[in-house]
Amino acid sequence: MDDIVKQALAKWPNVPDCYGWLGLDARGHWYLRDTATQASGPFAQAKGQKLAHEKLIAFIGRNYAVDGRGCWFFQNGPQRVYVELEATPFIYRIGCDGAVRTQTGQEVVSERCLLDEEGRVYLVSPLGVGLVHSLDVPVFAQALEQGRWPDPIDVNAADLPGHYGFVLSPEALQRM
Repeated sequence: MDDIVKQALAKWPNVPDCYGWLGLDARGHWYLRDTATQASGPFAQAKGQKLAHEKLIAFIGRNYAVDGRGCWFFQNGPQRVYVELEATPFIYRIGCDGAVRTQTGQEVVSERCLLDEEGRVYLVSPLGVGLVHSLDVPVFAQALEQGRWPDPIDVNAADLPGHYGFVLSPEALQRM
């Protein structure tokens, strides 16, 4: 977490949490969701405006964390902004050399591979489960054929949040 964020938390400890305003899609893109977008439906249906500012995206990545309920958030100064997830808390990119990185830029080591009912590939790392970016599935397949990855374990996508302890929609959980 950035020092400036830690300082803001200490200075303003009781800022209310924010729900529904930030989303992470299945390709690792961040989206801002204004009031009108939120009124149009859940994140999977109404994404909002895709963020393009590189420094803002990097700031979100450095201050991205999870709470005790499995809800992922971006600590924006003193305010916790909960993230609506389209798929998983991480979207993994696989380089030609086999290196795996999250959408936040962290390099990870995969512990196992998963394959869901729709043919989507997931990796599990010490950070958690993440969907493999669709553009990187051919790289994964080639590495699998070469024996560089273990055979994927079949899973149901709907079971992943419960099994790996993450919440797709903190906003929906908050309303319960």
